[in-house]
Amino acid sequence: MRKTGNTALLVTTILNRVREAGIETEYLSLAGMDIRPCTGCEACKEAKWCVTEDDDWAGVAEKMIDCEVLVLGAPTYYYDINGQTKNLIDRTYSLYHDRRLAGRKAVGVAVCADRGGERALETIEGFLNSHEFSYLGYVCGKGYAPGDVRKDERAMKQARQVAGKIISYLQPDD
Repeated sequence: MRKTGNTALLVTTILNRVREAGIETEYLSLAGMDIRPCTGCEACKEAKWCVTEDDDWAGVAEKMIDCEVLVLGAPTYYYDINGQTKNLIDRTYSLYHDRRLAGRKAVGVAVCADRGGERALETIEGFLNSHEFSYLGYVCGKGYAPGDVRKDERAMKQARQVAGKIISYLQPDD
């Protein structure tokens, strides 16, 4: 949830490497955005879009619909993804009815201070599987203080590897 926190650092490590290969990327942070929770009203079944308005969800959802590869990162709060990311995911139920996210590739990223990152990744993976994304990989890092995740050599290596998979997918002839 911090615009320049450890999760952002891992996600931007991936995106920067992909960008260096000449592929256009865009980074969005939910920090500072207002993403309200799903109310379970089911009106989206008919509307084919979430009917909750006046927040930032629609702009993020449109970016997800337009992307070829989604890199979804979330910090771990109490052994799972943070609430803002969960609200975003829950609201994508409105896109599920017509499989509007299906067929894309995706990468999951989670960062925890000590434990719970695996469970956060399971939540992200559940979202991706439900929407029929193909999973290109994941990165699970550890870090508490700003920049700590840089010391997690395994996570930094995973970030570089997953960036390579994205590049191979988007530029198969190189």
